[in-house]
Amino acid sequence: MHIKDTLNKLSQLLGLCLFILALVIIHYKLKQYHLHDIITQIKQFSPNSLLLAVTFTILDYLILTLNDVLGLRYINHPIKYSKLALASFVSYVYSYNLTILGGGTARYRIYSALGVSTPKVARLIIFCSVTFWLGFLLLAGSVFLTTPHIQNTLHIPLGSIRPVGWMFVGTVIIYILFVSLRKQPLHFRSWNIALPSVSISLGQIVISSIDWLFACGVLYSLLPPEISITLRQFLAVFMLAQLVGLISYVPGGLGVFETVILLLMSPYIKSSTLVGCLLLYRLIYYILPFGAATFILAIYELTEKKRVMIKVGAAFEKWAPVIMPYVLAFMCFIAGSILLFSGALPSVKGRMEFLYDLLPLPAIEISHFLASVVGAFLLLLARGLQRRISLAYHLAVTLLVFGILFSLLKGFDYEEAIILTIVLLIFLPSRREFYRKASLLTGHLTLAWGVLVAIVIFCSVWLGFFCYKHVDYSNKLWWRFVINGDAPRFLRATSGAVIVILIYALARLHPVKHTAEEYEISYTPETIEKIIESSRRTYPKLALLGDKKFLLNKEQNTFIMYAVEGKSCIAMGDPVGPENFWEDLLWKFRRMCRRNELWPAFYEIDSSRLDLYLDMGMSILKLGEEGRINLNDFSLEGAKNKDLRYVRNKIQKQNFVFDIISTDHLMNVIKQLKDISYIWLSEKKTREKGFSLGFFETNYISKFPIAVVRKNGKIVAFANIWQSAEKEEISIDLMRHLPDCPNGIMDYLFVELILWGKQTGYQWFNLGMAPLSGMEDDELAPLWHKLGTFIFTHGEHFYNFRGVRHYKEKFSPLWKPKYLACPKGLMLPRILTNLSSLISGGIKGTFSK
Repeated sequence: MHIKDTLNKLSQLLGLCLFILALVIIHYKLKQYHLHDIITQIKQFSPNSLLLAVTFTILDYLILTLNDVLGLRYINHPIKYSKLALASFVSYVYSYNLTILGGGTARYRIYSALGVSTPKVARLIIFCSVTFWLGFLLLAGSVFLTTPHIQNTLHIPLGSIRPVGWMFVGTVIIYILFVSLRKQPLHFRSWNIALPSVSISLGQIVISSIDWLFACGVLYSLLPPEISITLRQFLAVFMLAQLVGLISYVPGGLGVFETVILLLMSPYIKSSTLVGCLLLYRLIYYILPFGAATFILAIYELTEKKRVMIKVGAAFEKWAPVIMPYVLAFMCFIAGSILLFSGALPSVKGRMEFLYDLLPLPAIEISHFLASVVGAFLLLLARGLQRRISLAYHLAVTLLVFGILFSLLKGFDYEEAIILTIVLLIFLPSRREFYRKASLLTGHLTLAWGVLVAIVIFCSVWLGFFCYKHVDYSNKLWWRFVINGDAPRFLRATSGAVIVILIYALARLHPVKHTAEEYEISYTPETIEKIIESSRRTYPKLALLGDKKFLLNKEQNTFIMYAVEGKSCIAMGDPVGPENFWEDLLWKFRRMCRRNELWPAFYEIDSSRLDLYLDMGMSILKLGEEGRINLNDFSLEGAKNKDLRYVRNKIQKQNFVFDIISTDHLMNVIKQLKDISYIWLSEKKTREKGFSLGFFETNYISKFPIAVVRKNGKIVAFANIWQSAEKEEISIDLMRHLPDCPNGIMDYLFVELILWGKQTGYQWFNLGMAPLSGMEDDELAPLWHKLGTFIFTHGEHFYNFRGVRHYKEKFSPLWKPKYLACPKGLMLPRILTNLSSLISGGIKGTFSK
């Protein structure tokens, strides 16, 4: 893992070096041109060329939606195209634009909201990646074969490129032969990668090839009509430039792609004209689609989930809010970049003279300097926005307001002010998405993020020196304050931005020390009980067992209950408390484990916020499924529940009576309950469990009302009742009965308790989890699922897995998956062993009932 991380970081640093080299080459190619030459060329583009480029872009993104249709067919999870199209469009836009800012996570959230399971999402992403390369290899290989001597016509400093073409095309042919001949999935470590059918594979190649053709068509349509290069020749140049950009590790091949195009196309078109084409290409193919996707999300936020947005698909309501922080993080980053680039560009002369008549020169100079400083801060805040930090949101809104003001005061740049205003208006309705109370100096900061910030800074510096290449630089230039002193203002503003970045970097290098007191927040049992009573779930009642420790947030309204077994620090369920406090507490738990050299694990977590655990680098394993009965729909009438109705009537005819004993009267019968529990354990030849299951202990039992079944006044069966806040959920924990009770006694207790819960006004009855059930029983399923299915089928000696599922099925519950989140790697078997020992009360209990 360390070698892999090192290579990854070296690749990122190499990408930065290649980007800087690309800037040097571009600077050399444009040394005889001025900025106004490029602006003049951009203004000369015909509307027809722009319209054609936009049309190709629209067609390309439409084609990409078919790739998702094919991918969902591959993973056998069909979704209506009306729901898929928008999700696919947004997914690809963010994948193209948010490479460093979390495009992969946003893509996962979109697909998971559409009901695609985590393993299937992983397979779908792999499928799309393979499709991407299949089309590239076939199209690039074909043009390299049909244009083998393009180095002569395009001055490429290589020999014949035909061998590369054969290698690319051969790879595609081998792929088709492989999927047509091999019927079994590929095995890689614990992964089983299913191979698509031949028809799907051919569809991959066709869709991806058309995708690349349209992408090339966008740039080709922007070239001057009089250019003497054929589409086939330009396609070879385009694919070669894309190849270099892809292997450079620079996000989107930014700078590297443009450099290769400039080098290869210089004999056919002026560099100033070509730079204008490339700028418009980036704008039309990347920025405009992103703007369209952002506009859709902004309308959604403003309409507060109203019908106008539900028409595009019910899933939109689920995934739009969770990706808004990524969208706003990117927009904040772009806003900062705009301010930095604006600070490097010369001002419009007429506007400066107009502004000089209204404002004193010092106000203009200070505004120019502060605009770049604000831009640098916005670059840094983007990471905090991605992490949903509340402070980052408020600072970003404030800085955008100042950015708008400074844009107008430094040169009356109203275009820039309009863009920042639009960004601000999109920010304002999204306040509820930023709820984390955390420092901007904490949290994981990747090298890739630092590389992206460095790229923007280098671009800003290069742009300034390109604009003022003929200025005679000297120390006196720093202190020159005149209305037309654009170069001095650029130097001062850039220095201010760089200083801000360096101060932030130094602050990050000074680690925040987490003292023991941070993790050992003092609390009282009343604090824990208050949090439990406010929860709308019943599993937090396990906190009252007394076998767990607690990690609280500083607000003391959320906790994680956990226990340490061996090297594993295992949390029971998701955090308990308001969901907007979860993320900070989860990271706090992770840091606590690292400080004590323990492996963090989270047992029986829900699927609703798996993204929080994935963001921490956890591996997600399915444990089974939890059954919940919708009490509003439950009834004993009709044929569906005739068996339950029969059991109830039969037990009642034998003079058994259901009753609820409140906590006030519980001590009067506690000895009877204890005797029943002891006899039940002896009869079953089992021991008390713990951690994820309750055990009979007087202080614990006395905290809950008890459902009992009596005969002639004597208690013969009982179960303690868990009740959640707001009457959301009801459940039971211990279920014990005397051995001489008739068959169906627990069914009777369940039915009566379900009816009591419905009559009392509860929404759900939680039947608890059926371990290892709901696993994928398919030859293409992951190894963990195959192992789980085997144990589920043949593991009756250790636990009646099939019996538990079959018993709960009779109540027709809705099943919901439950997961284990733990670190990736070889520690998984030991974590599972520690978990089993923790629940069973020791290793001996793991291998006996």
